[in-house]
Amino acid sequence: MNRFDYFIRRLLLVPPTFIGITLLCFAVIQFVPGGPVEQALMRMRGGGAGGESAATASEGAAAISEEQREAIRRHFGFDRPFLVRYGQWVWRDRLGMRMESYKFPNKTAWQLISERFPVSLIFGLTGFICTYLVCIPLGMMKALKNGSTFDVMSSVIVFAGYAVPAFALGMVLKMLFCGTVDGLWDIFPATGFHSRDFADLTFLGKVKDIFQHMFLPVLCYMVGSFAVLTILMKNSLLEQINSDYVRTVYAKGAGTFRVLWAHVLRNALIPIATGFGGVLTLMFSGSVIIERVFEIPGMGSLSMEAIVGRDYPVFMAILALTSILGLIGNIFSDFCYVIIDPRISFQAE
Repeated sequence: MNRFDYFIRRLLLVPPTFIGITLLCFAVIQFVPGGPVEQALMRMRGGGAGGESAATASEGAAAISEEQREAIRRHFGFDRPFLVRYGQWVWRDRLGMRMESYKFPNKTAWQLISERFPVSLIFGLTGFICTYLVCIPLGMMKALKNGSTFDVMSSVIVFAGYAVPAFALGMVLKMLFCGTVDGLWDIFPATGFHSRDFADLTFLGKVKDIFQHMFLPVLCYMVGSFAVLTILMKNSLLEQINSDYVRTVYAKGAGTFRVLWAHVLRNALIPIATGFGGVLTLMFSGSVIIERVFEIPGMGSLSMEAIVGRDYPVFMAILALTSILGLIGNIFSDFCYVIIDPRISFQAE
């Protein structure tokens, strides 16, 4: 199988895989308790004044007729067969993008996603680039100085950071550098993506304001994959340095610089390329807990709000986008393999 046929087959597998993912999730959310129908019934039962007695609530529950229940089911579309609802979600509602949110009235799922998209894209892209810009050079230095004091000390720092949960690190950094505790440094803003007077700032002022708001959250984003990528880069580079072809290049008189940059690095990047496909899902890569800690209005917090509030249209719309981009991202990772090393073959054994 040549590369062209391989990528065509992978692309052809995207639609059935996407249908399987969304169909399964669509089935789960249709039948789990606490959905929009149950929430509407609860509001009707508790529609009286606050603090009503259990007896009053029971009378309210008994007062709901079967016709009212069916009217609520028809309103949310639960009176139609399951596959019909799924088909309407795919075609008429454009993967749920046109559906109105249950939690945010008069707003469609796409409107909510498009509002949060720029924030998560900026945070995700910045974290992705910074992680690779730091991890690849650091892994190379650790490999070239394997066993040295620098290697040992950097490993201690890397694994200490990896052992600390990102959200815990975020709370500590927020306490130390955001002035939330008297007597400590007040260097960075504690919450949000930009200041309230952002529109009145100059261009350089806006850049500085966004940088200050992004610094601590992006640092927390990097912690999760920092150690893994650094050690993966180090081990991959050490494996290549100890290969026979490297000794042959050295025997021909090549220097360390040429061996490293012209031969070793390209092959060492092949395992690292596994994460390149994640660049397509950067807009949804925000950590829910980190966004909660820093009160960032991104896709992570929107996803959590949709799950907790049983906002099925928004949740399914986010799931549809992440599924499509994730599937295409896997193919993009394979394409990066070929770009890094054209010798890679997808021929089955």
